[in-house]
Amino acid sequence: MKPLLNEIRHNPLLWLLVFLPAVFAAQKLKPESHTLLFVLSVVAIVPLAALLSHATESVAVKTGDTVGGLLNATLGNLTELVIALAALRAGQYMLVKASIAGAIVTNTLFMLGASFLLGGLKHHSQEYNRVSARLQAGLLFLATIALLIPSAVSQVDSAAVALFTQKLSVGLAVLLIAAYGLGMLFSLKTHRELFASAEHGEAGEAPWPIGMALATLAGVTVLVALVSEIFVESVQRAAEAFGMTPAFVGFIVVALVGGAAEMASAFSGARRNRLDLSVGIALGSASQIALFVAPVMVLASYFIGPTPMGLQFWPGAVVMMLIGTLTASLVTNSGRSAWFVGVLLLMVYLIFAMTLYLLPIRGQ
Repeated sequence: MKPLLNEIRHNPLLWLLVFLPAVFAAQKLKPESHTLLFVLSVVAIVPLAALLSHATESVAVKTGDTVGGLLNATLGNLTELVIALAALRAGQYMLVKASIAGAIVTNTLFMLGASFLLGGLKHHSQEYNRVSARLQAGLLFLATIALLIPSAVSQVDSAAVALFTQKLSVGLAVLLIAAYGLGMLFSLKTHRELFASAEHGEAGEAPWPIGMALATLAGVTVLVALVSEIFVESVQRAAEAFGMTPAFVGFIVVALVGGAAEMASAFSGARRNRLDLSVGIALGSASQIALFVAPVMVLASYFIGPTPMGLQFWPGAVVMMLIGTLTASLVTNSGRSAWFVGVLLLMVYLIFAMTLYLLPIRGQ
C-alpha cells in the first residue's frame, strides 16, 4: 500500500482522483446534469488509466512485454466492453457499432501513430518484433473481412435476407471468438519463442510488488466500469449540447475515453524505447475488439438487448476499419519506426475524425 500512496503523492496526474467521488456525488445529487456528468466521468477516467498503466507495467516486468501487452489490452478493453454492454441494454445499437468500429480505428491509427511519434521524438529510430505485429494485423484483417460480409449482403431489404444475415452474424461471431482463442494459443504457447521482444529498452519506475499490482488492477478495473456506466448514461445528451453527432461520439469520443488505459501504457512504453509493448497494446487491443468484443455483443444481444444485433455496419465504418487495418499492416511490416511514420498514421485518423464530425452518418 505504501508504494501506491507514494505514487499518488508524487504524481500530479493522480491528484485528479479527487474527481472520482465527485462523479458519484453528482450522479446522486444532479442526475439530470448530463453535461456535468459527462465531463466529470471523462476527467475521472484519466487518473484511473494512469494507475492501471503502472500496475500493468509492474505485472509486465514479471511476465515480459508480449504477455504484458496482452494483459494491458485485455484490461483496457474492459472499458469498451462495459460501455458497449450498457448501450446494448438501452437498445442504442448505433452507439454500440460506432464504438466498436471506432475502437478498432483508434487503436490501429491513433494509438499506434502517437506511440511511433512520441517514441520517435526521443529516439532516432526504434525496432520491434514484426512477427508479433504481423500476427495481430493478420487477425485484425480476418475480423475486418468477417465484418464486411454481413454489411455487403444486408443491403437487400427483405425478410429472408434479414434472417439470413442474422444467422450469418451469429456463425461469424463464433468463428471470430475461436480465431481469437487459437491466436492466443499460437503466440503464448506453441510458438511463443517467435514473439520475444526486439529490445529491452529503458527501465521505467520501480515496479510495485506483484500482489499490490494485481490488487490495484482489480480495484481500478471495477472503478473504471462504474464510471463508464455514468459516462454511457450521459454521453448522448452531452453530445447534443456540444453539437456532436451520434456517429462521432461513438467512433471518436467513446473510443478515446475507453482506450485511455491502454494509451497511457502504450505512450509510456514508446518513450522508454519499449516499442514491443506499445505495438502489442495497440494492435492487440484492436484485434481483441474485433475478435472478442464485437462477437460477444452479437451473442449478448439475444439475452440483454431488445432485439438481436447483427454484424452489419454502415458502409463508411467498414471502409474506415478496412483502411485502418491495411494501413497498420503496411507500416508495421518492416519492424522499424520513426516519428514521421506516426505522423502519417495520425493524419489518416484525423481525416476520418473530420469526416465524421462534418458529415453525419445516417442509419446503421
